[in-house]
Amino acid sequence: MKPSLIVHGGAWAIPDEFVEDCRAGCRRALEAGWEILARGGSALDAVEAAIVVLEDDPVFDAGTGSHLNREGRVELDAIVMDGKSLKAGAVAVVERVRNPIRLARKVLESCEHMMLVGAGAEQFAVEQGLPVCDPEELVIERERAAWRRCREGAHSWEHHFGHEGGTVGAVALDREGNVVAGTSTGGTCCKRPGRVGDSPLVGCGCYADVQAGGVSCTGWGEAIMKIVMAKTAVDYLRHSAAAHPAQQAAAPHAAASACVRLLAERAGGRGGLILLDRDGRPGFAFNTPRMAYGYVAPDGSFVVSP
Repeated sequence: MKPSLIVHGGAWAIPDEFVEDCRAGCRRALEAGWEILARGGSALDAVEAAIVVLEDDPVFDAGTGSHLNREGRVELDAIVMDGKSLKAGAVAVVERVRNPIRLARKVLESCEHMMLVGAGAEQFAVEQGLPVCDPEELVIERERAAWRRCREGAHSWEHHFGHEGGTVGAVALDREGNVVAGTSTGGTCCKRPGRVGDSPLVGCGCYADVQAGGVSCTGWGEAIMKIVMAKTAVDYLRHSAAAHPAQQAAAPHAAASACVRLLAERAGGRGGLILLDRDGRPGFAFNTPRMAYGYVAPDGSFVVSP
């Protein structure tokens, strides 16, 4: 089967001055994931590699450069889901792991549980040989300054260029036909300590099923959770699998668009999602001013959001 890959860097009001940085970050993520898929590597390896690139890029709200909570600390969430086994690994409220997607994969592969949080997740990281860092290493001056302004006055989106999103994710299909999806985030700025949004929750911020496709979501987590958006999108893909071939070709974008409409109409939410159907056809939709995304076209070229 021909491999496929799609990534995102969040659906939000990306200012003009950050558009090129977001495009460049998505392109680097595509390069990292596609290098693995093109040589016959697994979708799991590709998703992890793509998301690590995005976590390490401070322009996005994941890993280094994430938003700070009310106490001025970074708390990270991540998930990866295997579409063949329906197994997932997720972590939440992690402060000492630079790349939480790596830890999520360790949970998927080596833990009897599906989700670990906080100190327990960090202890598991140590047991699995993953490096831990000083929490301050994840904080950048841009976010520290924004946090100070919010603490000193009224909280305002103007203090955070990525206030509405910046979550990252990837979905891949490999030559063996497996679909894997992953999502990683630093959450919302000035959130309550311990807050967990949609991103690490199976069916909300991420879902993958080899029989239908894979999805990664971004946006207002509390609204996304209300409609279980990732699983809803996969169900739309599942229903379209029996449709006429012409309809199947349009199904990825139709499924993504239907979910975004549902997000707005039923939950009053803003956000977006990326997906691949079971044949690797990409789809995406968002109701924010912009979404950072990129995918590999059938000819192998990279298409990155304008």
